[in-house]
Amino acid sequence: MSNVVANVYRGGVIESSHLGHVAVVDKNGSLLYSYGDPNRLTYARSSMKPIQTIPVVETGAADRFAFSEADLALCCASHSGEERHRSRVLAMLSRIGQSETVLQCGTHVPRDEASYRQLIKESRELTPVYSNCSGKHAGMVATAVHMGEDPHTYHEQDHPVQIRILEAVADVTGYPKDKIHIGIDGCGVPAHRLPLVNLAWAFARLATPSVFDNPVRREAVQRVTDAMVAAPEMVGGHNRYCTDLMQAFKGQIIGKAGAEAVYCIGDRQSGIGIAVKIEDGGARATYAVMNEVLYQLGIGTDGELEALHAYTNPDVKNMNGKSVGSIRTEFTLRRERKAAL
Repeated sequence: MSNVVANVYRGGVIESSHLGHVAVVDKNGSLLYSYGDPNRLTYARSSMKPIQTIPVVETGAADRFAFSEADLALCCASHSGEERHRSRVLAMLSRIGQSETVLQCGTHVPRDEASYRQLIKESRELTPVYSNCSGKHAGMVATAVHMGEDPHTYHEQDHPVQIRILEAVADVTGYPKDKIHIGIDGCGVPAHRLPLVNLAWAFARLATPSVFDNPVRREAVQRVTDAMVAAPEMVGGHNRYCTDLMQAFKGQIIGKAGAEAVYCIGDRQSGIGIAVKIEDGGARATYAVMNEVLYQLGIGTDGELEALHAYTNPDVKNMNGKSVGSIRTEFTLRRERKAAL
């Protein structure tokens, strides 16, 4: 297996291995480093949320409904369903003039266990606001209402909301719209599949809004990314890598996880973008691999990665909470010299 990114050890020997792919791209689209297949066709899943939020700003919906930076950050979120997330989504919907029933994201048990225990204690049922995608969906509803479109079908592929998003995805990733394969995400909206290298380029460009010639797009990207680093607690939550990463780097980095072990980062200082995909979708290796990529690139070695040490080669624990092994990243990035995309 030539592209192992992490091995899982138990009793001092390898029990399991995770294969993976990495692409590191500069703001001009040049592939700088890679591992595995940087062109692997990949559903970005929730890593696409910062791009999906761009039309919320560009249409004027964010201004009309007085969305704060925390609100925009929540539009980019895969949140934990904490009270601060739920109450903000409900407040956004109230300003939009819609009830929670308009959300088409479905629901699931929230990552925040305290919120779920409280729900059970009060004999209440899960509702869509608990979904980690409820902030994104609130942003989509806001756009539909602002544009005078049907707010109940915003999630459908041929709805103007999703058409605007597809156009933004094609522009920011630099990948032709007609080549983007569309699937359906876990929350019911279109999911976009494109090469990993283009996902990395997208985050390099998100990190450097000046690369966009269109002033409207440039301002929207700036506002969305500024919101993410200003309110990282809204993007994830307590003990979540997205939140901890952006807090550790104090505005330098934007980062967003995607389901099935995708992670994308944009470094606002160097202007590079990084995209990681774990082949088997096993999320337990994702953050350790991303930390290792940052380390090999010399990003965060002044102390930021130390603040993220809990995600670096984490222990494997048994049911009693005792360490019985570890997940170790074991790969070396390959230096590339390729022309821009």
